[in-house]
Amino acid sequence: MKKLLVLVVSLLAGCAQPDFTDTQGNGYRYADYQGKTMVINYWATWCAPCIKEIPELIALGENHEDIVVFGVNFDAPPPEEAVAQIERMKITFPVYSTDPYMALGIEQPQVLPTTIIVGPDGQVKRTLVGPQTEDTLLEAIRAG
Repeated sequence: MKKLLVLVVSLLAGCAQPDFTDTQGNGYRYADYQGKTMVINYWATWCAPCIKEIPELIALGENHEDIVVFGVNFDAPPPEEAVAQIERMKITFPVYSTDPYMALGIEQPQVLPTTIIVGPDGQVKRTLVGPQTEDTLLEAIRAG
């Protein structure tokens, strides 16, 4: 009986609904990132500073195991166009399928690029407006 209960609890825990999905249909839960810093970047294909910033964001996510990077396509195109834009921008980090500003408890950004820093405790720590580099993002993260 005890083994059956453990199996049921394990299955239920694995079936938890995602908090959000990316443009590829993958589900994510904010709780899975407790203890890590989340960097959420708002971008658009027509934003020259955004285009320049994308490689810095990719490097940040790839070079630091305690940091995860997500993107938000400011223009919120239909799914097929969103995927095509991500490919054109050479974005390798997940991009939200819908704008997370309400879930994050922030105002929807109106200037691009905008980057939201969510601390390891799950709380929004900073909002950075304007283009960033890996170094400026690390400085903002360390500043808390």
